[in-house]
This record gives sequence, C-alpha cells and structure tokens, in this order.
Amino acid sequence: MKQTILVIDDMADVRLSAHFLLSNHNFEVIEAESPQQGLDMLSTCSVDLILLDMNYTSDTTSGQEGLDFLARLTKEGISVGVVAMTAWSSIDLAVQAMQQGAGDFIEKPWDNQRLLQVVRQQLKVSALSHQNRSLRQQNQVLQDETLVWQSRPMRKLFDEIERLADTDATLLLTGENGTGKSSIAKAIHQRSQRANNSCVTVNMGAIPESLFESEMFGHKKGAFTDAKEARMGRFEMAKAGTLFLDEIANIPLAQQAKLLRVLESGEYEMVGSSVTQQANVRLISASNANFDEMISQGQFRPDLFYRLNTIELHVPPLRERLDDIMPLAEHFIAKHSLRYGRAKMSLDVAVEAKLKSYGWPGNIRELSHMMERAVLLAPDEVIKVDDIQLRGSASKPTGMAAVMPFMTLEQAELQLLQQALDKTGGLANEAADLLGISRSAIYRRMEKYGIKT
Repeated sequence: MKQTILVIDDMADVRLSAHFLLSNHNFEVIEAESPQQGLDMLSTCSVDLILLDMNYTSDTTSGQEGLDFLARLTKEGISVGVVAMTAWSSIDLAVQAMQQGAGDFIEKPWDNQRLLQVVRQQLKVSALSHQNRSLRQQNQVLQDETLVWQSRPMRKLFDEIERLADTDATLLLTGENGTGKSSIAKAIHQRSQRANNSCVTVNMGAIPESLFESEMFGHKKGAFTDAKEARMGRFEMAKAGTLFLDEIANIPLAQQAKLLRVLESGEYEMVGSSVTQQANVRLISASNANFDEMISQGQFRPDLFYRLNTIELHVPPLRERLDDIMPLAEHFIAKHSLRYGRAKMSLDVAVEAKLKSYGWPGNIRELSHMMERAVLLAPDEVIKVDDIQLRGSASKPTGMAAVMPFMTLEQAELQLLQQALDKTGGLANEAADLLGISRSAIYRRMEKYGIKT
C-alpha cells in the first residue's frame, strides 16, 4: 500500500516538482496551496507525512504561518509527521519549526536525494511513533483490572493503599483466590518510592523445596551439581524495588526459617558463597490461607507470620463488590476484544442483572474467563444474555457430543487446568487434588499459562 504525502506550498512549481519526484518513488502525493487548505484535507484524507513550506504570500519572511500550522496540529491532536521546507538561509526558522513539532527540515531548492532520504527517515519515525501510541493505548486498555473499581469496599481499600504505598511497611494481602491480590501488589509498587526499580513476583507454591535457597538467594557457579552458571536470586533481582511473594503460605516449614532470617536481619548469602549480602527490598506477600489455623497446626511459624503482616490488607471477594462487576466486565470485554482482534464489542443492558445475581466463586479471574469466552463465541458485536454461560447454567453434552474436540496437548492441559480452577472457585490446592498432581506442579502450570490468583 502506498504511503501518502501531503505537500503544502503556495508555489505551484514547487508542488509539481515534489509531486513528480515522490510519485516516481512510489509515494501517493496530494497537494494544498495553503496551511488552511492543508488542515481541511487532513480532515478527509489519511496522510502519512506532510511537507510544509514555512512562508506564504501573505508573509514571505517570518514563517509565522507555518509555525501557526504546526501549533494547530498540536492543539487539535493531529499526529502526523512534518518536514519543514525553508530557504537555505532560514536555519533559525527551521529550528523554530522543529521546536514546534516538525521532525526535520529540508532547504529549498532541495537536492532530490536529500529530500528522499529525509522523507523515508521521517516515515520510519512516524511509524514508530504510531506504534508507541498504539502500545500505550493497549496498555491503557490492559491496565490493572483491580484498579477498575467503584464499590465502597474497594474505595476504602484504595484509600489505605494510598496511605501505605509510599512507606516501606511490609504488607500482607489476604483474600480469596482470584480477587486480584497480585495486581494490587503491583499497584502498590507503582505508587511507592521504589516505582522506578523492579517489582519481582515469586509464586512460592511453584518453587520446589530443594531449590528454595537458590531461587530466593541465588547461587555461585559450581555451588552444586547442576550449577553450571551463577544465578541471581530474587532478593538481588528486586534490589531497591519490591519483592512480591505470592502464595506465601505454601513455603515448606523447613524453609520458613531461612526467609525469617532475611526479614529479621536483612542479610543472606548466595548458595556456595560465604559473602553476606544486604537485602534492600520492600516486601509484599499474599495468601488465601487461614494463618491462625496453620499456626495452631504447626504448619506456619508464628514469628514469620508476624514479620510478614506488619500491615494486613484484606481484598474482598467480588460478590461483596457488586458495583465493580459491570466496570470490570466492560474492561475485560475491551481487553479480550483487543487480544483476539475482534471489533469493539459491548454488553447488552440485560446482561447486568445476570452478572450481579451470580455468586462468582472464582472472583475476578472467573469474570475474566467468562468475558473471554463471550468475546470468542458471541455471533455479533453486542454480547447478549444467552452469550454468557455461568457455571451450572450450560447444558452438559451427552453421548458423542461429549467427545473432546481435537487439540494440542498444551491446549488440553490449559483447558483442564481452567476447568479445575473454575470448579474449585480458584482454589489451586483443591484443583491440584482434582487433577491428581502435586501443589508445586499446578503452580508451575499456572505460571506457565499466566494464570494468576
């Protein structure tokens, strides 16, 4: 597809020369004899680059008309690359043009090869700028879903986060699986004094007990049989930033003392090294466990628990946040529509009652999965009540209709994993029991497929 260049100049011979040269190099060229005409054309034509003369018949020396045009582009939010055209002696004007947003300038009369070089370079710059804007927009759509809240419980939680984020207090996030604890941890990091440094997330349930020290503190080359290279631990990776320990209750009892030592003294050693290092992290952890019960049963050290929960923040389940359901649903519709390249989709007004009457045992994660399926399966751009299949509302196939369609092993694994988590309301340990695999194995698979609690 040809790229379109708009040439704005009040001299017909200049426009003709540019048109002839650029057309011969496979560009589409359109012309305007004044800045105002150029603005009018931008409202009706898709343009990739503008060649803008800075001086016109009403003012042939100051370049003010060209500068005003650049200011109008900025004011009206028109994102098109501009190359200013000036007389060879007007370097100061060219500098002013670039300060106003022009990407480059070309002297008149121009050298054809120089003009082509500048045009091609600015088209590349414009393409990168467009890509960056697109990524920023996608990031905005894919923003942290836990921040899409309106309900009173979440506004109260947000107020607490705002007060605590700028401190280095150790935080424990509690609440059911799927409520968005990991996303809230990242939101806290982004509001902290450490926001310019790393936020490192560790799923404690996915770390085999034998590798705990290596994963958390790192190891030197040759520290053990498989240590062929030195490895940086998570405390070092998160240096001057935030370390988020998800599923903290899954740390084996034997390893809890090693974590406790770091929290008490701020010191640790890499495996295979005698050099003591200082930990410099803000620690946030999360769990859905009943710590009182675990402590009474000897499964979790009380001294470690007290170190972890300097401040405890409870994240309420979705069923207690009815005012958040529709904003979250609309967020996920936008997110998954973008992901799967579907036209911008919306929810029929009748859907709200159905979503709010459901208990959401899987919380935000279940809502995300539900909206993802609706985006994929809805026949048109408006998602209707019949397109929303809540747990227990879909009829179960029988006979040959129950045969699983052909898919790859990874697809089957992901489907079974999601079904098990849905069935247990997002409880990973119970899902592991359903699937007949270990707890560490299910956390590894959840991490593999990007499934968060």
